[in-house]
Amino acid sequence: MTESLKPLTAVAMSGGVDSSVAAALLARAGERVVGLTLKLWCFGEGTTDRPCCSVESIGDARRVAQRMGFPHYILDAEKAFAENVMNPFVDDYLSGRTPNPCVRCNTHMKFDFLFQRALEVGADLVATGHYARRSVVDGEPALLRAVERAKDQSYVLWGIRRERLGRVVFPLGDLGKEEARAEARAMGLANADKQESQDVCFVVDGDVESFLRGRAGGAPTLDPGRIVDTQGKVLGDHTGSARYTVGQRRGLGLSVGSPRYVVELQPRTNTVVVGLEEELLASGLRAAGANYLVDWSDGEERRVECQIRYLHRAQPAAAVRRGDGFDVRFDSPQRAVTPGQSAVLYDGDRVLAGGVIETPI
Repeated sequence: MTESLKPLTAVAMSGGVDSSVAAALLARAGERVVGLTLKLWCFGEGTTDRPCCSVESIGDARRVAQRMGFPHYILDAEKAFAENVMNPFVDDYLSGRTPNPCVRCNTHMKFDFLFQRALEVGADLVATGHYARRSVVDGEPALLRAVERAKDQSYVLWGIRRERLGRVVFPLGDLGKEEARAEARAMGLANADKQESQDVCFVVDGDVESFLRGRAGGAPTLDPGRIVDTQGKVLGDHTGSARYTVGQRRGLGLSVGSPRYVVELQPRTNTVVVGLEEELLASGLRAAGANYLVDWSDGEERRVECQIRYLHRAQPAAAVRRGDGFDVRFDSPQRAVTPGQSAVLYDGDRVLAGGVIETPI
């Protein structure tokens, strides 16, 4: 196939090592590549270097493109990022939920905002540095877990539209993290040993409380309130219910004998409800805003494995589609089913659907 007839792959490049290696591997293989970097909230604000989402990282992405010989462009996405990721993050915390902003960023920014603009510049495919795989199962594109389970990121990719999945490429899906770094070193990429991103990119130093106060300083759930047990007995005070999440034990400041855990947040009264560890267990959950990557009829029940946190091991369960959401019943009760987090349904390695947890059952 001549160069001009090869499909053009747009690679979402954050400046981190993973997306850099993804782009470089495609270029080394002789594919037609264009690098696209989203200019987000931090551009021009004098932030210190971070693995992604900083002025320095944009420069890292550009240097990789220059070394590998493909064009690189920056897309202004500040407004879209604020509307689709940052503002919902604040709203969720102030409403007693614990969000996963990476899910929204992937769904709305990489596989919607960037995806659409990639098509506008003539790209045929969109690639990212996620550790996941796209294959064909029963004649249709399927999203699969990465080969290295410890690095699998399919959990945060459930929001990719089904009709777009056939145009998505994951060059790192068959690699482990150390293999990716070894490839980066072998290709002479300057960011080969760059640290991984650990915190939410727009929350400086991981200080969620300061971020929330800066964005919504007068919110009632940032004010002091009561800590009560599951019978309503007052056990102490808190400094703002938005600072807490279901399952939390540390930082409660209680002296009540046996350990207590946050089991519920009640934003209307700015109350934190705590209980014993066994009171964290839930037999199921209800999720909303679901995205289905397979045919699934309303009311249909399926046997699945359900993952409820990024580091949670997916558990056997029965799931029933309920309109734009689904109900899940676990074979064994699960700890800390947290509103705002994602519930992702699997059949082996294949992602079937995902949604946002509304409530434990």
